[in-house]
Amino acid sequence: MAGRQDSDDESRRIIERVARETDPASSVERTAKGARDDVTAADADRADPIEYWGTRIGRALGLIVGIGLLTWLVLFIIQR
Repeated sequence: MAGRQDSDDESRRIIERVARETDPASSVERTAKGARDDVTAADADRADPIEYWGTRIGRALGLIVGIGLLTWLVLFIIQR
């Protein structure tokens, strides 16, 4: 009987995990968290301030340039 209870518990955990991973809201949250962690250099070594701040500045500048290029493209297409 204990084997059946373990099997039922495992099945519930799997179903709950699949529900969490396929929820559209959680997908948006994961994407937003990933973008925030990328710009704030969450993966950089905090013990090395040069690497940490260099990573943050570089990624922020890349984001700004990317937004600028996207804006330029949209304006270019609209003016045609």
